[in-house]
Amino acid sequence: MSETTHTSAIEYDATQELSVKDANKVALGALIGTALEWYDFFLFSAAAALVFNVQYFTSENATAAALASFATFGVGLAARPIGGIIFGRMGDRIGRRRVLMITIVGIGVVTGLIGLLPTYAAIGIAAPVLLVLLRVLQGLFVGGEWSGAMTIVVENAPLHLRARYAAIPQIGSPIGTILSSGGFFAMTLLFSQQNFDAWGWRIPFLIAFPLLIVAVYIRSKLEESPVFRQLEESGEVEQSPVLTTFRNSWKQIIIGMAAALLGVGGFYLVTAFCVWYGVNVLGYESSLMLLGSMVAAAVEIPVLIWGGILGSKYGASRVILWGGIASAVVSVPAFLLLSSGVPVLVVIAMTLAVGTLSLPYAASGTVLTGLFPAKTRYTGVGLAQNVAGMLSGFIPLLATGFVAAAGNHWWPAAAMLAFLSLFTAVAGAVAPRMSVKLPGFKH
Repeated sequence: MSETTHTSAIEYDATQELSVKDANKVALGALIGTALEWYDFFLFSAAAALVFNVQYFTSENATAAALASFATFGVGLAARPIGGIIFGRMGDRIGRRRVLMITIVGIGVVTGLIGLLPTYAAIGIAAPVLLVLLRVLQGLFVGGEWSGAMTIVVENAPLHLRARYAAIPQIGSPIGTILSSGGFFAMTLLFSQQNFDAWGWRIPFLIAFPLLIVAVYIRSKLEESPVFRQLEESGEVEQSPVLTTFRNSWKQIIIGMAAALLGVGGFYLVTAFCVWYGVNVLGYESSLMLLGSMVAAAVEIPVLIWGGILGSKYGASRVILWGGIASAVVSVPAFLLLSSGVPVLVVIAMTLAVGTLSLPYAASGTVLTGLFPAKTRYTGVGLAQNVAGMLSGFIPLLATGFVAAAGNHWWPAAAMLAFLSLFTAVAGAVAPRMSVKLPGFKH
């Protein structure tokens, strides 16, 4: 019996007594944490498009300031693979639950500190330097959060229902988007543009502190993964998960990265970049673009649930394949609607684009956790997801540059969305033949 087969047998035995009630409890705890994670992270995304280019980066050229702001957004995501390695190694050695408590506290504290950070006008060059430092720290903690939440959820779910439960933490993304975009939207309604730029934007960041208290309380109720407990009892805990993952699963890292790329990078393109493009190039009100983000996120929630159901029935890899193709098909129509100048069509454009790319996003957690054996799963998932996240962080930057080079026309952004979609679709086609075999689990 090979080592992977032996580990699979341990995992199969550990999941035989799992109940739907236990799976629901763990999924809810993971969802609360990922919602806070994405609330914090998407706050930075919206602020990069609306505030940081004014308050922390000074330039006579608006596009140059936007590029610097989006570059800071990307730097945080560049730190994510490092966080994935650090916290993935810890999660595979000392347990999923302990590490998830560390990451959620780190994310919440750093986000609150961003809300307290003085501007360039107050402290000069130290302001953008400190902003970048906080963004890097945030990226490190996020690098260990999603992979741990997804791992603990699938390992607490019955095998035949893993795809359905793996979609639940993904709902944290639209919830975080609604809360963060809603926070900025409310501030734009309550305050004048001058007051919003001066201090109103800080309020959503500071709200992270009370949200953190709630998230820590709920997450403290989580039990450790039965699969990890079984590995501990059997003396099978991997002592060198990073080295083992690079040695034995480097192909799976690449496929996992590709499978996750559309759900992360495509989302940043349709939200962060489109918010900037709509406000600064098309001349739309920022409130319209934030409203579009919120409506798209609200529609994303039932799409994610549907994607999980489809994954349980037909296999998560097929959902990624066909969802990627669907996203490629709507890329050009979505940007045509976005540039129409009609508010209703602008909102429909963002909703259509986010809705289609949400299908492969719903299934990505199932596919990624299925690519790696339980002994190195936290590390493997963290590496694959966070490499995708790192690359995704620079997509708004690239889109801004390409669109500027094309005379501010939208077609380069639509082409980028189509490329990301097809790249992820190919990963969905390849993933089943590279995944860990578990009886009752449909890839």
